[in-house]
Formats: sequence, C-alpha cells, structure tokens
Amino acid sequence: MVRSITYGHPVTSSSAPRPDVLDDLRPTAAPHDWRARLRLFGHVGHPRTDTRDLLVPPFPEPRTRPWELLGLVPPAPAGRLAGAMGWLGPVLVAVLAGALRFWRLGSPHAVVFDETYYAKDAWSVLRLGYEGTWPDRKIADPQMLADPQVISLSNTGSFVAHPPTGKWVIALGEWMFGLTPFGWRFMTAVLGTLSVLMLCRIGRRLFRSTTLGCLAGALLALDGLHLVMSRTALLDLVVMFFVLAAFGCLLLDRDHARARLAAALPVNRNGWARPDRDTGDRAGTGLRPWRLAAGLFLGLAASTKWNGLYFLAFFVILTVLWDVGARRVAGARHPYRAVLRKDLGWSVLSLVPVAVVTYLVTWTGWFLSDNGYGRHWADDRGGAWSWIPAPLRSLWHYEQGVYRFNVDLHASHEFESNPWSWLALGRPVLFHHQSSKPGTDGCHATTDCSQTILALGTPLLWWSACGALAYLLYRWALRRDWRAGAVLCAVGAGYLPWFLYQDRTTFSFYAVAFVPYLCLAVTMMIGALLGPPGANADRRARGAVAAGVLVLLIAWNFIYLFPIYTAQTIPYADWRARMWLDTWV
Repeated sequence: MVRSITYGHPVTSSSAPRPDVLDDLRPTAAPHDWRARLRLFGHVGHPRTDTRDLLVPPFPEPRTRPWELLGLVPPAPAGRLAGAMGWLGPVLVAVLAGALRFWRLGSPHAVVFDETYYAKDAWSVLRLGYEGTWPDRKIADPQMLADPQVISLSNTGSFVAHPPTGKWVIALGEWMFGLTPFGWRFMTAVLGTLSVLMLCRIGRRLFRSTTLGCLAGALLALDGLHLVMSRTALLDLVVMFFVLAAFGCLLLDRDHARARLAAALPVNRNGWARPDRDTGDRAGTGLRPWRLAAGLFLGLAASTKWNGLYFLAFFVILTVLWDVGARRVAGARHPYRAVLRKDLGWSVLSLVPVAVVTYLVTWTGWFLSDNGYGRHWADDRGGAWSWIPAPLRSLWHYEQGVYRFNVDLHASHEFESNPWSWLALGRPVLFHHQSSKPGTDGCHATTDCSQTILALGTPLLWWSACGALAYLLYRWALRRDWRAGAVLCAVGAGYLPWFLYQDRTTFSFYAVAFVPYLCLAVTMMIGALLGPPGANADRRARGAVAAGVLVLLIAWNFIYLFPIYTAQTIPYADWRARMWLDTWV
C-alpha cells in the first residue's frame, strides 16, 4: 500500500485501496460486529492508518512533476534530483545565508559594542587558558586596531560574567586570522550560516516537507537580528547555535525512539500494525545517542551563557511529554507509568548529567591554571564541604559571585529594553554609529551620511511571528498538534525566563536565542495558509498567493533595511527614513 503525507498529515494516495477494500483487509469481523452488519447495507468505513505511520509519519515521495514540466531533465534523472533536494535545497539556502554573513565581514574596522569584552577575552583564553586582564577599553581597543598592533594582555586573572565556551568559539577564528575584526567575527558568521542549514533540515523533519523546511531556513537567513549577531563577536548567537543543535538532536531522537516502538508492535495477517498494551507498557527504546548529543549541546549552551540552563529544563519536560505521547499511541494503558519505568531514566541521565559534565569540562583551562580568577580560593579552607575537591569549591565560589553580579545588574543603559517589548521590536540596540561629511569615508551625497549597525529583527517577520505564535497556541491547545507544542516550548525557554528579571538591565538582542523558532512558527502558519490536505485547486491558489505575498514582503523589508544592518554609508535622510518607530533612534 502506498501512503504519503502533506504538511505532516497522513493521507491515502490515489493508488491506495479504497476504504471498502481496507475493511476487507482487516481481520474477519465477529458475527456480532456492528460494522460488519452495516456493510451489508452499503456502509463504507473510514480508512484506518497503520499505527506505525502514526508513530513515525513517513516523508512524502519526492515530486518529480515540476522538474519534468520545466523540461530540465528527463523523467528518470528528475526522480533522483527531486530526492536530492532534501539536502540540495537546504545547502543552497545556507549558501545564500553565508554570502550575506561573510560579505565585508571585517567592516567596520572597529570594536563593535560588547566586542570590547568578548574579542579580548577570547584572545586571552587562547593564550592563557583563562581570562586575563586588559587595560581600560579606551586604551586597549585603539591598540588592537593600530598598525603595528599592540596587545597589552597581562596574566593576572580577571573576573568575568560568563562561562568560557563562547569565548573559546570566538578564539578559534582569532587563532586562524589573528586578533582582527574579521578574525573575532569569523566563527559567529560560520555558526550563523550553519544554523540556517540546520533549521532547513529541522523544519523538513518537523513538517515532513522540504519546501517548508527550506522556507524556515530562508526566513532565518533574512532576519536582521540574526544577521547582525552573525556578524558580531557576541555570545548570544553561540547560545542560539548550540540550543538549535540540541533541538534538532531531540527531534531525531523522537523519531528513532518511536520507530523502535513501531517495530515492536504486533502485525496482523494483512501486514497492519495495531496498538498493543504490552508493547506500549513494556517495550524498550534502546540506546538513545541523539539524546546524549542533545545533552552535550545543552551543556555547551549553558557554558556560553547561563540562559542556556532554561532550555535544558524546558527540553527535559518536552522529551518526557513526547515519550508519554509515544507510549499512548503505541497502546499503553498507563503511559505515564510506562515512561516512568522505561524512559524517564534516559530522559534525565541523557540530558542533565551530560550537560553538567560538559559544563565542567569547558572550564579545563581555568582548572589547569594558577592565575585564573579565584582559582585557589578554597585551597586553604576547610569546613563541612572540605571533602569536595578544592578546585570545584573554588569554581562554586566564583560562580556565586557571577550569579550575584548578573542578578544585581541594574545600571541604566540608553538601549536597554523590557522583555515585553521584544517581539514588537520596541527598542533595538545600536551596536555602531558613525557620521561622515560629504566626500569623506565613502559619503557621496551632498549632505551628511550615516553608518550604523542596528540589532533589529526584520520587522515584518517579527510582527508576523506574533500572529503565528497565537495560531500555534490554538494548534497546540485545541488541536493537540505536537509540532506547535515543540516550537512554543523552545520560544518559551528562550523568552519567558527574562520576565523573572524585570529590574535587571536587559537588551532585545538576547532574543536571538529563540529567533529560529519564530521562523518555524511563521512557516507553520504559512503551511496553514497553503491549505489542508485535500483542499481544492482554488483554495490552494488563494493560499499560495497569500503565502507568496507575505514571504516577498519579508524579503523586501530585509533588503530595504540591509544597509543599517551592515554599516553601509548612506545619506542621513535615507537612514532616517528607515527609522520607522521613534524608539529605534
């Protein structure tokens, strides 16, 4: 029997047996079966879906018709080309994203916003294994940019507010290209490009559609905040990358675990699998390496910035609920009890301990040092906790100081913003600004010019995402759509915890951690615009027009704002025209 799905919904293809034939394929009904009696009067039952397909919906067969209509390839190669689009499409989208992120990456030749901390800390961990001490930024920054360059780093340990992983990532680019703007921005551009590729594949697996997967990646490639953060040596995009990698691993783990349950289901004489209580309650799902990988990536996210810990907590709950759903579909009488016996141990052991160990390993450079800040604090201290190795107690004391610093950060800043305004893009952050007179610094206008880098999401994408999140709440709460729940969980993990710190100094660019899931939300909404399975041609045409107009408007919006994302020199009037809201100035 041939089955296909559109936008994640199982449907029966035209070549499949008719419903009445499906009824004949089932085991012979007992004489008292009311369905058998109704069939005597011409009743036609609904086609059943194999439980294995409910557990793991199959990917649709690649469509060759578009390639054949274009006349680009004969029918046989068209099939191979259509099959290759599962990877070829995402790679092409990633190439576009890479071109945008690496174009003039070393410009401006300046230390942009908080690069003054992370570029120097990255160089320090590369040279010393821990964060050393630099002179005041007014001295150190011009020295780094000078020719000849002066690097005034001392080996005295310095107190820093964030763990080391993100700085090691930035340091890799500096190791390859030196302590230059291109060098310290290189790895964030690489991770930004790879995250677009990953989101294409994640969207494809989530929606069972290569087209929708590539659309999600394209939306991420065209988001202004993601672009700016990919071209700046800050830590938040590194957090986004590791969390997205963990999300992708958990999706793979979900499919693989459910496939094992599907394989364990009993099959009747006609080859159909049905729910089975014993299988649902007792079947194991085996070793789960993708969940271990997710724990590793979540540990790397938390060891970049602590907000990665919230993703760990949310994703543990998400995986438990996924396991409960799988057990229920497989036929478990008590799915929560079955998960407690068979899956909960793996859920916890594969994520939390792996993340904790990963976090500690990332501090290896500090552990091996003698001059790291607070490294020997516990060496001569006893007490009730003296049975714990001194280096771990020293790290704990250090982390307590970091926690107090982050929680008590209340200094006012010109571009700080409350999380309530982030989705509406109420107050973006100006990373870089430079004015130039006509005839200087590339200003070819007759009036003054402006060169800026504004950490602003593509407005039409973000404002569409607000509506898309409302649609996903409906899909999750009223239609029990697990895909909507997964996306909402990831958005919540990156967004909701910031509301706990209403008095803390916060910035809207922290939202880059959940931008990929906003793109998935908009993609799911666009999938709904295209129409449900079985919709007529007229409905499909109207949906395609609406979806196409929305995507084109988002692309136009990105192109229009591109100069203020990439520090291009434009006339002051053109810059002012792009400041749609007064709060953006």
